[in-house]
Order: sequence, then structure tokens, then C-alpha cells
Amino acid sequence: MEQENIDYYKELQKHLDKMPVGYPATESGIEIKILKHLFTPEQAQIGLELNFMADPLKKIFRRLKKSGISLEELEDKLDEMYFNGLINRGIVKEGETDTKYYGSAPFVVGMFEYQLNRLTPEFFKDAHQYIQETFFNEEYNSTGVPQLRVIPLNKTVDYEQSIAQYDDLKGLIENIGEPIAIMECICRKGADLIGEPCTKTKIRESCLSFRSGAKSFIEKGLAREISKEEALKFLEKAEEDGLVLQPGNSQRPMSICTCCGCCCGVLTSHTQLSEFAHLFATNYRARVDTELCVGCGTCEDRCNVDAVQVEDDVAVVDKDRCIGCGVCVPTCTSEAMSLIKKEEETLPPINTLATYSKIMDKKAELARAEKTQI
Repeated sequence: MEQENIDYYKELQKHLDKMPVGYPATESGIEIKILKHLFTPEQAQIGLELNFMADPLKKIFRRLKKSGISLEELEDKLDEMYFNGLINRGIVKEGETDTKYYGSAPFVVGMFEYQLNRLTPEFFKDAHQYIQETFFNEEYNSTGVPQLRVIPLNKTVDYEQSIAQYDDLKGLIENIGEPIAIMECICRKGADLIGEPCTKTKIRESCLSFRSGAKSFIEKGLAREISKEEALKFLEKAEEDGLVLQPGNSQRPMSICTCCGCCCGVLTSHTQLSEFAHLFATNYRARVDTELCVGCGTCEDRCNVDAVQVEDDVAVVDKDRCIGCGVCVPTCTSEAMSLIKKEEETLPPINTLATYSKIMDKKAELARAEKTQI
């Protein structure tokens, strides 16, 4: 493909920033450094012609026809980009033929996680810096519609509280759809690479994906298929180690992450704030029975977000920091800790597409409000 005098990386950054979950620029330019690590100039040029909603190959070819690339060459290049974790791809059976659809992938959750088998210490450090300093502050929390939500550990909720299916871990796994796949956590793998291993767990295969998401990860060699029974057994171990369950923010999520406060980009970026509970999609919070509490400190040690402290021999929960994960409940030595349902329940979008549509609608609303103020 002919290269014009265009900075395709800067143009690609601007293009990706228009997606439901954007890719904002920084003063340091580290976002461009990341793109140069991931994309060749030619791949960046192709990426400019992709939309968040995937388009069929022939439609993308028409946009690039003037470049002189053939349909077959374009398909090969797009497939290479897909297997390198730069874009998304779907295959739809239309009659007797399979039609490939290609679309842009967000940086998180997306291109970053797709680099699992291509991860280097330098890339992880750059990506972690970008995520911590810019992405979560300027993008992830900008609309009030997070990509992930928090659900309680399986044995921590009093079922008399009428737990909804989308908050019921066992119910989710039973009805989530197959295949189910498990893969390494890129946050913990990256922490290992830079010599800062997880202090919470020795588990490394700790991210679950489902249905088409699982098929994609398996196809790219990033994950392996497991059964529902294996998934539930793994989640019991995650509960034992005190990990936070963060599925995609929908009633039928495509993934569930099991996160720790020392490695997870979502948790570590928020714990730098004094108050952040309102930024999480969660329907529960922890409560202490002060009559039963013996001030052993187990809950304080287990909490991944520093929401519990022992004061005057009694555990105290900071409501502005508690995300309702339930990690503090099962190991409470005096059964003083419990989860209670919030008065106002947060209903997650029906599916992943609805989540991103809601994010995009909110971004448009905020943009209109900003123009009005100007």
C-alpha cells in the first residue's frame, strides 16, 4: 500500500478515541508509543478504515480500493491483525458461505488483553502507565457506565435478600452459554515480568470468557476450554484466595475477571482516590455487627481496596470505598461481617452490545451538554 505523508499513528489515536471506550491523548505521547509497538504504519492505515461495529470484508475493501490492495491481500492483512490482537473479527454464516466481519478493538478491554502471548516488560510498563495515569481518569469513568461490574462471592449473600440472577455467580455460570474458556491474567503476567509478582494469589489462569469471546481467545491460542464444573471449582479457589469478581457490565457478560488489589488496573487506579464506591456498578456493601466483631483484622487484610480498618478493636467499613465484593465475609472469625443489598439496585444492560451502546449514548449526551455550555 502506498504511504502518504500522514502520521497514521496520530490519526489512529484520534480514530480510536471516537469509539465507545476511547483512547485519549496524553501530554507525554505514550499512547503513540504504544500504538507504534502494536501496529506497523500499514496496519495503522488499515485500522483507520475500521469501525467499532464490525463491517464485512468487502465493505472495508471498498474504502481501501484506491490504495491498490487486492481483496485477498486485505483479508490476509486483517486476519494477521486479528491474530496479533489489534482488531476484532467475527464470522457469520450467510447461506452456504462464511462472511468475515472486522471491527476496531478498544484498548481496554481489548488490545491490551489480546497481547497476552506477545507481552514484553517494556510494553507492559508503558500500557500500565497509560492505564493508571490517563485511561481510567479521563475515559473509563467519564460516562458513569463502567465496562465491568462487581458481583459478590458465591457464599456471601443472604439469599433471603432475593439476589438477582446477574449477581448470582453460580446462576451466571449455569446459564452463561458455552464454550467457557480460561486464560492467564495479563495484569498478573505483566507484574511477574517486571519483578512485582502478585501478593494475593499464586493463580495465574484467572480470567474466564464465554461464548463468542471464548471462541476468539481459544482460536488465538490465548485460552483453553473448560467445563462449567471446572469453572465453578476455579471460582471457589478464587474466593478462597480473596479475589474480586468482575464480570462484564451486562446481564449476560462475555467474561469474568478475578482481580486483586495489587495487580488489577481497575482496582489499583481507583484505590488512589479517597472515594470511589460510586464509580463501581455494584449492588451490595459490607456491614459489620459490632456486637460480634472481635477486631481480629482478617477482613482488613483481605480487602483489596482498603475499605476496612480496625479501630478500637472493631472493624469499620468505609462506605465510600466498599465495592460490595464480599471478600471480607467468608473468613470472618466471628461471623460479624456480612453483605447487605443497597437500597437502590443497579440494573446492568441486557448484553455487551447494549453496554457499549449505553456508553456511546452517554458520551454523546455529555458532548452536547459541553457544547451548550460553550
